[in-house]
Amino acid sequence: MKKVLIIIILTTAMVSCSIHKKYQRSDDLDVSTAYRDMDDLKQDTTTLGSLSWRELFADPYLQLLIESGLEHNTNLQIAYLRVEQAEAVLKTSRLAYLPSVNLAPQGALSSFDGSTPSKTYSLAASASWEIDLFGKLANTERSNRSVLESSNAYRQAVQTQLVATIANSYYTLLRLDQQLEINLVTLKNWEKNINTLHALKRAGMSNDPAILRAEASRLSLESSVLTVRKSINETENSLSVLLGSEAQTIERGRLAEQAFPETIAVGVPLQLLANRPDVKQSEYNVVQTHYATNIARAAFYPKITLGGSAGWTNSPGSAIVNPAEFLWSASASLLQPIFNRGVNQANLKIAKAQAEEASLQFQQSILNASKEVNDALVQWQTARGQITLGKQQIEVLQEAVRKTELLMRYSSTNYLEVLTAQQSLLQAEQTQAQNQFDKIQGVINLYRALGGGID
Repeated sequence: MKKVLIIIILTTAMVSCSIHKKYQRSDDLDVSTAYRDMDDLKQDTTTLGSLSWRELFADPYLQLLIESGLEHNTNLQIAYLRVEQAEAVLKTSRLAYLPSVNLAPQGALSSFDGSTPSKTYSLAASASWEIDLFGKLANTERSNRSVLESSNAYRQAVQTQLVATIANSYYTLLRLDQQLEINLVTLKNWEKNINTLHALKRAGMSNDPAILRAEASRLSLESSVLTVRKSINETENSLSVLLGSEAQTIERGRLAEQAFPETIAVGVPLQLLANRPDVKQSEYNVVQTHYATNIARAAFYPKITLGGSAGWTNSPGSAIVNPAEFLWSASASLLQPIFNRGVNQANLKIAKAQAEEASLQFQQSILNASKEVNDALVQWQTARGQITLGKQQIEVLQEAVRKTELLMRYSSTNYLEVLTAQQSLLQAEQTQAQNQFDKIQGVINLYRALGGGID
């Protein structure tokens, strides 16, 4: 007996290294070079992503929209339900440590040929408890806990994406509003110029081709106005879907009134592992497959169960010598798989392959996160420089339009030069509106790429 116990203890010690081993992140994971071109950026451990969305998006209209989206968006509600399901599964795995108890009361009345009925009863309870010697229950609980953490990370990823998408849609509306305003102001100016051309024609200083070209340009601009209004309507419809509501008009401010930090802090690359919910979700998937592999290994070893029963009965039988007295029994069982070793080996191979796949996906998620941060930084930096140049260009073109209009009135300059100058100014103003939107979009994309929008 002593030899058997020694063998069991030694066997348990040997298998515990692999079956009970907890997950540890690989030391080979290096993200120190994930960011590039950091010279112009604020070096700080507090990143843009650590800001509350209320701090970053100060527009009161946008804040109301985000609050509504967080409350009513169907995708986010589904993510919350996944978390609840994972919590229930984890609770089930924790309860597996407790004994399984069954209560089976019985009673009967019997009579033969009109005799006085005899009464019999039994009140019995049984219990069984699996000893987790080889870590099956422990690894199952750890696996389910990682599934819960993965579900929470997924919910955070959905929320982060939702906040960023609502903000992008909102600022898209502001950009379209500004483009519409530019087009309408330009349209009024062109209508004035057409009236001027008619007056010059009456004075013999213009002709029909010039007027027709001006009319054609005005009609083209009116068509652009219709296109912008269509885009506004479609964007409002898309934003309404994000809010979980029917299509509606979105109340909003103006693009020129929006303010964002001029200094951006991205922190250190290692913070991506802690802040990015999709990266965290990928790592929790690695954790889950790690413990799933441990469970597959545990299947090779015996299942040990302790059991027992106790109760009262007044039914005498061949094995009962004290009816109406307390009865009890105890048992132990050991179940060792014999004929399913091939199945267990296949399951272990599958679990190892899934663990390797999850590890590669985790590494890829880090690369994707790094790319998104770098892309957002380039977008923000480029737009900031283009805004400065665009402002100078607009000032030059405004002066060019003013002078060509004067020349058209008081010299032989034809309308083609005026039209060219006005079209160049219109294009520059539209491009400047796009540059302003790109800068804001760069901030939003960087905010999401750094894991912002969770709280």
